[in-house]
Amino acid sequence: MFSRRNFLRTGALAVAATAVSNPVKLFGQARRATASPKMELTFEPYDALLRYPFTIANFTRTTTPIVLTKITYDGYTGYGEAAMPPYLGENQASVIAFLRRVDLSRFKSPFEIEDIMTYLESVAINNTAAKASVDIALHDLVGKIMGQPWWKIWGFNPDTTPNTSFTIGLDTEEVVRQKTREASPYKVIKVKLGVDEATDKMMINTIRSVTNTPIAADANQGWKDKHYALEMIYWLKEHGVNMIEQPMPKLWLDEAAWVTERSPLPVIADESCQRLTDVPKLKGAFTGINIKLMKCTGMREAREMVSLAQALRMRLMVGCMTETSCAISAAAQLAPQMEWADLDGNLLITNDVYSGMKIVDGKITLNDKPGIGIVKI
Repeated sequence: MFSRRNFLRTGALAVAATAVSNPVKLFGQARRATASPKMELTFEPYDALLRYPFTIANFTRTTTPIVLTKITYDGYTGYGEAAMPPYLGENQASVIAFLRRVDLSRFKSPFEIEDIMTYLESVAINNTAAKASVDIALHDLVGKIMGQPWWKIWGFNPDTTPNTSFTIGLDTEEVVRQKTREASPYKVIKVKLGVDEATDKMMINTIRSVTNTPIAADANQGWKDKHYALEMIYWLKEHGVNMIEQPMPKLWLDEAAWVTERSPLPVIADESCQRLTDVPKLKGAFTGINIKLMKCTGMREAREMVSLAQALRMRLMVGCMTETSCAISAAAQLAPQMEWADLDGNLLITNDVYSGMKIVDGKITLNDKPGIGIVKI
């Protein structure tokens, strides 16, 4: 079988051969011949500033710490990022400490993505956002060398991307109404729930006082009783909610299975689904999974999660943290395979440093720019 690893390595040899035979022009771009190019990883801290304080079931924040990464190789540059909401357990200091231990000079080519990511697993356990920042930069770099976006390299159809939801966090009725009006260009609203019955119903009723737009609900593990969770799901369905994410604590798989079996709505795993190894355990406990690059170490493993979930006949969603257009555009490369998408993290900040994937009439719209499809602003 012609595996993806062989494809990448074959691609590397093709690039090398092209460079030798025509050092002036490589995939249509002028490049100076380099005798022995090396990958160089650099990084810097960055704080994403939120347009509004963001509240979910357990906490409120006004910023998200991020580390921006860059890998250069033979005149090309790939961009990545690590975005770290507090519950991930990472911060700028831990990401920078991890990245300082990464030595890419041991690899001959950025096309060795499989080997590089395996190596990163040996540097330290966990640190998934830090690893994702390298993975995204590698994919951006390799796509630029190949002159193609990743949705095209993977063979996806860009016309099949879903609408993205626009997230409204827990807030006062006045602010929720204001946010709902601002969400008018979007075809789906995602609402954060999970505090108590009165607050949850206030959120839904307030949104419904403004619009009939379909709602995706996310309880963020906030419901602690399976009978109450099921009652709420039935109530939500009556109010135009079309799916529910993570209604109960992430380790309560038996309770989640009980709810899913009886639920009139699809029940999607978020916190319960971190990495590839989690996916088989969630079959039966949830209808589907939400894949986030910062949890699964990036695009390589996310692509594998897609294939495994499809083999298990589980439904698919792609999500995000509060991120710049860099990580959002990277995740968007997977969007053609998704039933649901929540890729609005860049829309929730005021200081994005990249331009990439765009939302057109509510729909994720992929471009033909190589790599992950971004340019630095």
